[in-house]
Amino acid sequence: MNPFPSIEIFVPGRVCLFGEHSDWAGGHRRTNSAVAPGCVVITGTNQGMYARCKKNATNELLIRSALTDGSQTELYRMPMDLAVLQQEAAAGGFFSYAAGVAAYMLDFYGVEGLEIDNYKTTLPVKKGLSSSAAFCVLVARAFNQLYRLGLTTRAEIEAAYQGEIATPSRCGRMDQGCAYGQIPVMMSFDGDRISVQPLRPGGDFFLLVADLCGKKDTVRILSDLNAAYPFAKSASDRSVHECLGTDNLRYLQLARQALESGDAEELGALMTQAQHNFDAKLMPVCAELQSPRLHQVLSDPRVSDWVTGGKGVGSQGDGCVQFICRSPQARVALTAYLQQQYGMPCFDLDILRPVSIRKAVIPVAGLGSRMFPYTKGVPKTFLPVVTPEGVAKPVIQVIIEEALSAGVEEIALIIQPEDEGRFREYFNRDVHPAIIAKLPPALRKEAERLKDIGQRITYIPQVEAKGFGHAVLQAEAWVNKESFLVMLGDHLFRSDNERSVAAQVAGLFQDFGDCQSVVGIYQEQLNRVKHYGTVAGEWISEDTMQVGTLVEKPTEDQAQTYLAVEHHGRPTWYCVNGIYALRPEIFEVLRSQSASSGTEEVQLTTALETLMQREGLKGLVVKGRHFDTGIPAIYAETVANFNA
Repeated sequence: MNPFPSIEIFVPGRVCLFGEHSDWAGGHRRTNSAVAPGCVVITGTNQGMYARCKKNATNELLIRSALTDGSQTELYRMPMDLAVLQQEAAAGGFFSYAAGVAAYMLDFYGVEGLEIDNYKTTLPVKKGLSSSAAFCVLVARAFNQLYRLGLTTRAEIEAAYQGEIATPSRCGRMDQGCAYGQIPVMMSFDGDRISVQPLRPGGDFFLLVADLCGKKDTVRILSDLNAAYPFAKSASDRSVHECLGTDNLRYLQLARQALESGDAEELGALMTQAQHNFDAKLMPVCAELQSPRLHQVLSDPRVSDWVTGGKGVGSQGDGCVQFICRSPQARVALTAYLQQQYGMPCFDLDILRPVSIRKAVIPVAGLGSRMFPYTKGVPKTFLPVVTPEGVAKPVIQVIIEEALSAGVEEIALIIQPEDEGRFREYFNRDVHPAIIAKLPPALRKEAERLKDIGQRITYIPQVEAKGFGHAVLQAEAWVNKESFLVMLGDHLFRSDNERSVAAQVAGLFQDFGDCQSVVGIYQEQLNRVKHYGTVAGEWISEDTMQVGTLVEKPTEDQAQTYLAVEHHGRPTWYCVNGIYALRPEIFEVLRSQSASSGTEEVQLTTALETLMQREGLKGLVVKGRHFDTGIPAIYAETVANFNA
């Protein structure tokens, strides 16, 4: 009996909305700099692969996989031996993908045995939806999470890609973009360099993907098109370069604008235009792209009643077709027509406007021991600061206003029971009319603002002082399974641009489709990291880190040895700034920790470490300054500099 615990993993397929084949074409910039960079817009499908995974005690690779018809394959068993795995990968077949990825993970990371029960598969295979890539990502992610390798999504993609190209199959680097989940992303390919940027849809898009029930030879398509690279030798070669290069970049820019503005009419029209261009310039060099079933459906006049446009999927050929539907009702009608007229199975795909974070939790029940004896009489959140507008406010009001600037509608203050009266006196009691009459106009507006803030606040008592994580846990019922912000009750912020610091953190969380929690981070001096949670990881963009390590208040030696992050060629240290955008799954982890902690405190950092291993954690280097009011010497700096 396997003694190891199992984890659940879901990996979707991916639909290439625009830019097919430009990923590998952009790779030819390694040899010919005149080739344009590749660029694609992809999004995860509603369909995918579901698996339960665990370590294997006998150092073997064991896999059972559910096929799309619900049947199960025989148990696949292979020793975790590099030579054997490489030989199996090269032999081809469905399980060669798992062998290829396992060989890569064994060679580079020294992993041991793995069991995968892929108990449900809803993703069609060999239809241009990256089923093989999804399987490779599934294997890479299982190794990563079970062996706590701390790999970023980008590193998982690399492992999946290297595993797939070890097989006779050939794929482009965009295929493993399914690792980013069910959100639209733009991926760029410049030689060996890949960049990823999540896109924020400005509206809801209702796509339909239909299985053409035909055949396509991806290897043949790639072989024919690759013959035009790296240098164009004929007019037809130049047409291929244009289509996958400059033409593609133009369509991608327009498609991004349509997606981010919520213009389904324009996005569909661009799909149709891109397909016509693809046919005109690539079909002459590859007979496989004549794809009669694809073009029959695209030219069907009845279809146009329900769609704004459409095109082929993946490497094209007669795999699948995708449409932008005019409405959910139009999609239902189109599904019925395609099934009746052509016998085509259909799959819904939704690209939805990101849901805003509506709630923020601010724990303020701490004893304030570092600010004693002031906190003997007054909670530390009522320490005063002067804002840039010249208004004296308590720290807690400034923090609440920061949360509201991120679009938050409701605030929960986690308080000591005996402090509720003080908070209500400040936020919920109206200012006496005689006092209002004496205030200048600007401060009368402040009185109105206080009244509005008071209507948004819910007070939640923390009866036991069992730590920051325990304080957050008190808000579980109030949060009610929504994603939410957590903000420390003694940290203030000044943004360097038009978006507040809290809005920047919430924005990145929404960019990635509510699939990973996000913490705000900032660069700190080495001698001060001992006061804060400190992170290390891998950069996935100029200001976004895939967090691999999170340590609460490390010693200077710990930070110098284990937590230095290279940035612009020098070691730097990054601390959590006190703003967290969290998925509601954090509560399950906090509850488990609370149940087993006994008399020990429940820490949010410990829970975040668990969440980081399960689903990943991103850190955003915020554009702005960070001020602490919980340490006397640093509070003095805040008072002097916050309104500067």
